Amino acid sequence: MRDKLELDALGKKTEYKDDYAPEVLETFENKHPENDYFVKFNCPEFTSLCPITGQPDFATIYISYVPNIYMVESKSLKLYLFSFRNRGDFHEDCINIIMKDLIKLMDPKYIEVWGKFTPRGGISIDPYANYGMPGTDWENVAYNRMIMHDMYPEKVDNR
Repeated sequence: MRDKLELDALGKKTEYKDDYAPEVLETFENKHPENDYFVKFNCPEFTSLCPITGQPDFATIYISYVPNIYMVESKSLKLYLFSFRNRGDFHEDCINIIMKDLIKLMDPKYIEVWGKFTPRGGISIDPYANYGMPGTDWENVAYNRMIMHDMYPEKVDNR
């Protein structure tokens, strides 16, 4: 098991990266790998840039995952998400990049990333991506969650 002191971001002065920085992500060992349980992060202050106009985009990012051996350290996740601030990507790209980086980092049993972007030009975009570990029941969960994920969409009256 990794010692807490090996975590670079936690407990030190925060250095914010000017551009996309997946290298800031850190993990620690899951103390309960025999249990399946969800960890959920709600990130209401996500920002990125439109790759065409350079205008800022704002979103709440929801990340839910079932850990395997490793878990993402929360401060490093905050710094990672902050690193999108000056990155020009479409909403759908941001969500898929975040998911793929976290899969590469942790190899979770299951993960889903959902972005709820505020409207620009009268349209809000809410991309959703998920992944279930191949060859496990979580692969089936991912499939079923994908086909059912927005069967009962919320009423959008607060954006």
